[in-house]
Amino acid sequence: MLQPWPQTTKRAVFLDRDGVLNDLEYNREEGRIGSPLSSNQLRVVPHAGETVRNIRALGYEAILASNQPGVAKRQITHNEFERMNHKVRDDLAKHRTFLDAEYFCLHHPEALIPKYRLDCDCRKPKPGLLIRAAEERGIALGASFFVGDALADVKAGRAAGCKTILLGHVTTFLTAMIERESARPDFMLATFREVPDLLRRLAIQ
Repeated sequence: MLQPWPQTTKRAVFLDRDGVLNDLEYNREEGRIGSPLSSNQLRVVPHAGETVRNIRALGYEAILASNQPGVAKRQITHNEFERMNHKVRDDLAKHRTFLDAEYFCLHHPEALIPKYRLDCDCRKPKPGLLIRAAEERGIALGASFFVGDALADVKAGRAAGCKTILLGHVTTFLTAMIERESARPDFMLATFREVPDLLRRLAIQ
């Protein structure tokens, strides 16, 4: 049973990793565009550091909340997973900023490694990562945002009570998918770089 939220004024911008902080990569094994599977493949988007710095300057914590089943599916080693995370951190540090916290779901229902094979409450579109972050860091979810590039991010953010920002270009197909999945975001932006300006506009309304 969930406990009542503590009274808090802390707020956060939750961030998916792949497709937000770093570019997606073509996965030949799965035949689709998805998460990079090595630190060599991972390319942090050029404006990620500046954008995270601006988000934090506006009084929000910048918190990573990301599904990362690559280890569970034996696509990458745990050491390589950590190298990828360090690469993101190092790039942000070059721009004099950092993530306030990182939350990962390493599980997958079809994981090849037994300890990760479960139907957890932290794998998006479930909101477990956001709820855990709120409880541990005293975040007011109703005053927070979730930024992602997939409808699973929108669903997780909505389920947690956050405002949601979906990155991408509006297309007929995407619009149809949003309606079919009942996953309408509160806002849509073309790029991550636009997030701080949106937050500023909302603050003066």
